[in-house]
Amino acid sequence: MRIRVRKRPMSEINVVPYIDVMLVLLVIFMITAPLLSQGVKVDLPRVPSEPLIQNEKTPVIVSVDKQGDFYINYGEDQDKPISPENLVNRIGALLKYQPGIPVLVEGDNEVPYGQVVQVMSLLQRAGVPTVGMVTDPPEG
Repeated sequence: MRIRVRKRPMSEINVVPYIDVMLVLLVIFMITAPLLSQGVKVDLPRVPSEPLIQNEKTPVIVSVDKQGDFYINYGEDQDKPISPENLVNRIGALLKYQPGIPVLVEGDNEVPYGQVVQVMSLLQRAGVPTVGMVTDPPEG
C-alpha cells in the first residue's frame, strides 16, 4: 500500500504574470497617450502677461483659428469646428454641471479682433462670468 504524502499549499504569489500584464499596459499607454493630445493650431500673440492662478478645475479653452472657426477643447470632436449656437449650448450646459469652471479664449495672431470679441459675446450669452485670454510669453 502506498502512503500519500500531502503537499502543503503554496503560500507564495507568483508575480511574473502580473509584471507581464503591467508591461503590456505600459506599452499600450505609451503608444496611445500622444494620440490623445489633439488640438487646433493657433499662433498666439506674444505679449508680456501674468500667469493665471491655478484652479482645481481644468479650464475650458475656446479657440479661434486663422479662418475664424471656433473650437472647444471639451468633449468629443475637439478638432472639428463648432457653430456659434453649438458653442453657446455646450458652454451653457458645461457651466450648469460644473459651475465656476474657468473659460479661456485662445485667438490666432492673425484673426481679426472682431472674431475674438464675437466669441467673448457668445460666452457671455452662455453665462460665463469671466473670460481669460491665452497668450504666449515674448521671446527673449
